[in-house]
Amino acid sequence: MAPSPPPPLSSAPHGRTGRPRVTSRAQILAAARRLIDEDGWEKLTIRRLAAEMGIGATTLYHHIQGKDDLLVLLLNHYIGEIERPRLPSDPRDRIVAAATAMHDALAAWPWAAEVLTADGFVGLLDESSLWMVEAIVAAADDYGCTPPQTVDVFRSIWYYTVGEILVRARSPHRPADRELPTFRETFDASRVPHLAALSDQWAALAARDIYPQGLRAFVDGLLAQAASTNPEGAD
Repeated sequence: MAPSPPPPLSSAPHGRTGRPRVTSRAQILAAARRLIDEDGWEKLTIRRLAAEMGIGATTLYHHIQGKDDLLVLLLNHYIGEIERPRLPSDPRDRIVAAATAMHDALAAWPWAAEVLTADGFVGLLDESSLWMVEAIVAAADDYGCTPPQTVDVFRSIWYYTVGEILVRARSPHRPADRELPTFRETFDASRVPHLAALSDQWAALAARDIYPQGLRAFVDGLLAQAASTNPEGAD
């Protein structure tokens, strides 16, 4: 269930040019999201956002501290709109379900993955936006992992997920029209015999979505590793 919308911000005074007033945080976030969807988050600036909304940059600074603050607000708002799946009771299956929800959310808006690549992002988001992280950490704890192991389980899954999202987002192939990336036709079989044998299949095979299978295998390996070093705690 998504959190209730943020409270309205104070209205800016009418300008001499009759520009529209900023009446809510939702308007700011909606305008920022439009710009990001059009040109990417790197090109988003406070000045450009203000121009998009027809107000002065100074007016925006009454409501947000800067671009970094705006991005965090956007992420909290975006994650808050995601429907939470019913998570299984089994710890292993719960980790897979929460990680899949995290993957699907980032795949729908890949720029968020880029913004969240820093390890410290957990300390930036609101608690209501951390439910996927909480679900993975709690499931690892329920499985019997030690505190360091629970963090390692999450971070390993996070790296795998973000890496997959960013590679897919930046790949030249386009699933919509099923064009595959340009791939070299031949390899020197005397130097890389296995790649040479796969050269006519590699592009098609690399374009497959194998995240779900990889995730399950990864989670099984992480939990097995935790159990081997903490046999009394794991199931």
